Parts: sequence; structure tokens; C-alpha cells
Amino acid sequence: MKHLTINVMLLLAAILMFSLSACSDDNVVAQQPKTYKMSGFAKGADVSWLTQMEASGYKFYNAKGTETECMHLMRDLGFNSIRLRVWVNPTDGWCNKQDVLVKALRARRLGMRLMIDFHYSDSWADPSQQTIPAEWKNYSLDEMCQAVANHTKDVLQTLKDNGIDSVEWVQTGNETRTGMLWEVGRASGGNTANFSKLVNAGYDAAKSVYPATKVIVHIDQGNVLSHYTWLFDGMKSDGAKWDVIGMSLYPTESNWQQATTDCLNNVTTLKQRYGTDVMICEVGAPYDATWAPDFLKLMVDGAKQNAACLGVFYWEPECYGGWQGYANGAFDTSGKPTAALDAFKD
Repeated sequence: MKHLTINVMLLLAAILMFSLSACSDDNVVAQQPKTYKMSGFAKGADVSWLTQMEASGYKFYNAKGTETECMHLMRDLGFNSIRLRVWVNPTDGWCNKQDVLVKALRARRLGMRLMIDFHYSDSWADPSQQTIPAEWKNYSLDEMCQAVANHTKDVLQTLKDNGIDSVEWVQTGNETRTGMLWEVGRASGGNTANFSKLVNAGYDAAKSVYPATKVIVHIDQGNVLSHYTWLFDGMKSDGAKWDVIGMSLYPTESNWQQATTDCLNNVTTLKQRYGTDVMICEVGAPYDATWAPDFLKLMVDGAKQNAACLGVFYWEPECYGGWQGYANGAFDTSGKPTAALDAFKD
């Protein structure tokens, strides 16, 4: 009986030890940090408004309604890259060099890759406005090229000096289908020479700080091939330098399928024509559009399947609640991400 009692006790002890070991293993598994894929295809978000939104009291929530810092939330949603615009001397300070540094540091601490988008203006630059910064307004072409170089170096060197070890992509201008820094750098009527010189000034400056960065020339309406061929044919003839062709696409309910298909086809055509890769630098759709998830899935899946496409960036997905009158964010009115962002999950 004594031996039986001892054997039973030993058996119970072994079971207890096994149970504790199993519980310990479970705890180890439960405590393993989540891993994130930060290489390969770029799944990006331009969150340039973020610090301004935070200063205005905006908060962000995951699908369960838990308040979450925005860049952490973007990473959890599958994003691995952040795009940040920079203005020369904005009147309110937002998106200036120091504001960009704050956001860039936050992104890099999370392991996110960076794209810096130089507008070369004190405010918005796009096909309808490419306004020369106030301090540059009387510059000649040569002086403007030097200003572009100095500004590009200054911003990027500030990032580097503050521990930003890598800026993977740099845009020399934003949506520059009609050139930039008007009138000096306007591109129209087959004349791209001045614009090309300005692009080269930015290109060389970016490479002087981050030699491995890929420089992007970015224009809008990625579904319209002729916008690209006329500009890049001219730039090629001028001896302009770029590493990547950047696209924007903002379709509507009536054309999103055809526009997306055309855009993806244009990626292949541009790669064949110019020998350079393509990045979808901006996409967006109304936050409450029922077709938005299908559009983003078609775009992201199609881009992933095309070796010429380096990635897709959603423009200001964190916007909600009528922020700045912008309705193409991908968060709902309660500050939670919509289903449109599911396309960026692995």
C-alpha cells in the first residue's frame, strides 16, 4: 500500500509538472510579440495631416473601439511604409521640416519605411497649382535649381542627423504633370526642359544625402497613359533623371473598375517604355463608398502581381469626421478604419 501511495503521488506530481510546463509554454506563446513584414512590396499610407489632427483633438481606434496611436494602428492594419509631404515655409508650420522630422521619427521607431514628398511650395502643389515659395519668387532658373537642391539637402540632412538611417523614396515634386515652380518650371506644349533641370537638381541633392534612395517623378491620373508618355518622353530627351515613375488614382463610382485596370496596364507599359519601376503614390475613395473595398482590393492585388510595381500608398486614410473637408479617408465617423483598408492586410 505504501508503494502504491508513493507511486500515485509521483504520478500526480508528474501530471502537475506537465500541466505547469504546458501553461508556461502557453504563456510564452501568448507573450510573443507580433511580427511585421517591413520589406518587399510597399503598403503605404500618407499620414501627413496626423500631427495637426492630433493637435486638434482627433483620436484613432481599432476595430474593437480601443484607442490606438495612429501609426501603430496603421502597422497593425498591414502597412509597412509612411509617406510625408514637406512644404518650404508653410504659414502655420504644419508639414515644415521640423514637423516632418517628428512624424518620420515616429514611423522609423516602428520599423516603417519612408517616402518624403517634396512639394517645392509653401502649400499644396498639384496640376492646378505649383506656386513658387515666397522666398524664391524672383529667382532665375539657375537660382531656382540651387534653391531646390538646398531645400532638398536641408530637409534630408536634418532627418539623417537625427537618426533617420534610411529614406527609401524621395519625390522631386508632387503631381507634376504640368511641371512645377510655375512659371519657371512649367511643362507644357512639348517644353519640358526647365522642369527637367529642376528635377535633376532635386535628384542629385537627394542622392548626396541618401545615395540608395529611389527618386520618384510623380504625376496624377494614372489611368491616362498619354499624360505620362508626353512628359516622360520629353524628360528623357532632356536628360532628366528619375528612378521610379509615380502615379495617383482617384476613381469614381462609375469608372473605378476600368480606371484601375487601365492604371495597372499602364504600369506595365511604362516599365517597358522607360525601363524604370512604378509606384502608386496616391489612391483614395470616399470613406462611405460601398465600392471602395473592391477598388482597393483590385488595385493592391493587381499591383502585387506586377513585378514592375513597387507598392501602393493610400493618401491620408486616417481622415474622418469632416477633417479639412476631405471625404476620401478610410476611417469612419467614429475614428475606426473601414473595410477598404483590408486590402493592405497580408
